Amino acid sequence: MYELIIANKNYSSWSLRPWVLMRTLGIPFSETLVPFPGGDSLPTYKPLSPSGRVPCLVDGGLRVWDSLAIVEYLAERHPGVWPADSAARAWARSASAEMHSSFGTLRDVCTMNCGLRIRLHERPAALMRDVARIGEIWTEGLDRFGGPFLGGPVFTAVDAFYAPVAFRAQTYGLELGEAGDAYAARLRALPAMQDWYAAALAEPWREEVHEAEARTVGDWTGDYRKAG
Repeated sequence: MYELIIANKNYSSWSLRPWVLMRTLGIPFSETLVPFPGGDSLPTYKPLSPSGRVPCLVDGGLRVWDSLAIVEYLAERHPGVWPADSAARAWARSASAEMHSSFGTLRDVCTMNCGLRIRLHERPAALMRDVARIGEIWTEGLDRFGGPFLGGPVFTAVDAFYAPVAFRAQTYGLELGEAGDAYAARLRALPAMQDWYAAALAEPWREEVHEAEARTVGDWTGDYRKAG
């Protein structure tokens, strides 16, 4: 059985991607959650992952690090990771790669913090360009391939790559257009996403760097996490 090494569910968008994919597709794995230590995380994660970052997938003596590499590794071994239709599959890979490499302002301003609700002090132009582009991608995928997911009728890796945006939209009140908002709500309603969210709220840990990042960009209007 695979082992998936992840960090805090409240904060780790990168960990969410392979986790929600494997859970939704029914790919068996065990989970090892190693909380962010605060400060330099390299000494904590380097013994677990060659890059010193998570997620990392362990398959026997093999370790696969980076969320995109993990997804491609799984795609070689399990059906349904990418859309079956070749055009949808090519589009899904392109959209996933764009999510993997882009949207730096969204990541910096709207860090993932599942339990909070934040009213942003401002919405810089670069952030709104990122949000608009994601809304454009979502609308294109839903229109071209018929929905209700980005590559067609079933959840695949491209949906997993954008799953953290669904939580960010909830936390920061981001609007992604009518179709995009409905899609984000659809993602959050998935059983695996509900399980991740419930576990994130129940985590006892608070990592000050992540908490400070959320405090500086807006006013907290709600904190749904259990007291740590």
